[in-house]
Amino acid sequence: MRIAAMASHGGSILQAVLDACQTGALAAEVVLLISNNSNAEALQRARSAGIETLHLSSRTHPDPEALDSAITSALQQADADWLLLSGYMKKLGPNTLNAYRNRILNTHPALLPKFGGQGFYGRKVHEAVLAAGESESGATVHLVDEAYDTGPILAQVRVPIRNNESAASLEERVKIAERRLLLETLTLLAEPKQAAGY
Repeated sequence: MRIAAMASHGGSILQAVLDACQTGALAAEVVLLISNNSNAEALQRARSAGIETLHLSSRTHPDPEALDSAITSALQQADADWLLLSGYMKKLGPNTLNAYRNRILNTHPALLPKFGGQGFYGRKVHEAVLAAGESESGATVHLVDEAYDTGPILAQVRVPIRNNESAASLEERVKIAERRLLLETLTLLAEPKQAAGY
């Protein structure tokens, strides 16, 4: 399975995938990383692993349609089977969505449909979960569509909220569960019989 990834910042989820590919725990290879942020740590992670990288953003392509076409073209040239959004903070354009329909994965650090949508990212998600008095949180792997966090859910994992939980501690525990869930999901998708079901 050939995976392309898109990231805006750190790329910790990307690193988990790169590590799993390198050890053989995941029968896949990351073939391309695209970032909209030329200073993203994810770019360095990918370069260190020998992965091709591209900076494509409104700075390189001020016209949204041109940017969308450039992203689609890069993914197709890399012969990517799946596109993984690893903390990518922008909406995808219609060309990319159509070219990779039902083959774009995203992880979200909450149990969707709760605490999803525009504005719910990073620690803000965990702060909102705690403020709502929830007894559990978790992570979701879902397919990407035209809106934020609304695509079909493929898998979820639950993380109980502890007494005196802070947003920082919850974030760290959810991140661990989120990475594990993504690798489990990718492992299933890498098996042809399983992938045919999505």
